[in-house]
Amino acid sequence: MKIKRFLKWSAAVIFAGLVVVTFIAYWTSTNDCERYAATPSHPMKAIVYCEYGLANLKFEDIEKPTPADDEVLVRVHAASVNPADLICKGGARIVTGLRKPKITRLGTDFAGTVEAIGKNVTNFKPGDEVFGGKTGAFAEYVCVRESRAIALKPSNMTFEQAASVPIAAITALQGLRDKGKIQAGQKVLINGASGGVGTFAVQISKSFSADVTGVCSTRNLDMVQSIGADHVIDYTKEDFTKGAQRYDLLFDNIQNHSFSERRGVLNPNGVCVMVGVGGSGATGGQIMGVLVGELNAYVRSRFVNEKFLTFLAELNHKDLAFLGDLMQNRKVSPVIDRTYKLAEVPDAFRYLEQGHARGKVVIKVE
Repeated sequence: MKIKRFLKWSAAVIFAGLVVVTFIAYWTSTNDCERYAATPSHPMKAIVYCEYGLANLKFEDIEKPTPADDEVLVRVHAASVNPADLICKGGARIVTGLRKPKITRLGTDFAGTVEAIGKNVTNFKPGDEVFGGKTGAFAEYVCVRESRAIALKPSNMTFEQAASVPIAAITALQGLRDKGKIQAGQKVLINGASGGVGTFAVQISKSFSADVTGVCSTRNLDMVQSIGADHVIDYTKEDFTKGAQRYDLLFDNIQNHSFSERRGVLNPNGVCVMVGVGGSGATGGQIMGVLVGELNAYVRSRFVNEKFLTFLAELNHKDLAFLGDLMQNRKVSPVIDRTYKLAEVPDAFRYLEQGHARGKVVIKVE
């Protein structure tokens, strides 16, 4: 009885401690929004948010950045929206800040013109047209370290096209090449072939000479075929897990089937690459369900021949340059659904979270 009483009180004390720590963390979490109160000496327009919620996104003047010795200052001409930007709604507060967002700038993908460089920069010069990724890209200017995610823009691509590339295309490339180990002649299925990542996954798979099947809705069948898919499956009429075809690689953007169902469509030693957390329209509960499903599939695949893998994409210069070559050689062409102005970023978010964007949603910075 004494042991049971001790365990009971110990659990109560631990629980109370966690509540106190969480309470303190919540009320002490803050951000750097005070700096936006002062009138900027060298203003630029940007999207900032000091509180969670789309209604709290502000289009206002903030201080224009100055490049450090190893940085490039880019005049942004276009940016693009990604599901990760919807963190501004507060669905991942344990990471982004319990009470207020720790990082008050949004956007990552950008394309623009180099305006100035730090004294140690050697690979870029003013006037170069570039694209890449940096937090705070929903702005007129952004500073990027020369060694990080920035590369020369392909001359045959517009700024809007180039801005749609970084996160989505690198996710597709690293998932297919590095995790899926894609090979020429393999049968590859892209579940969610009409979205931002999916449209790049179809084209990148074809650049590796794979036989590609794209899964999408009825209205997107022609588009997915037009970007290179050898076969298409209309998920409103057919469940790909119930067909006879088997695949060497399943690139799963949607994750709306069980481990057993997906394993059943893989060839022996096939690979399922699990991407994202359920799409831009996913709720907090759905995201948690996808994460639990990913963990379950990963663990169970340790005991079978077929492998289920997940990953986090890493933006870097080398892969941006690789994608730039694919675009320059017309093996990859970005699919753009809609374009919004910088001041219309909240509207772009509302459209994206509906979950039906075809390709990418782009922000034009004027």
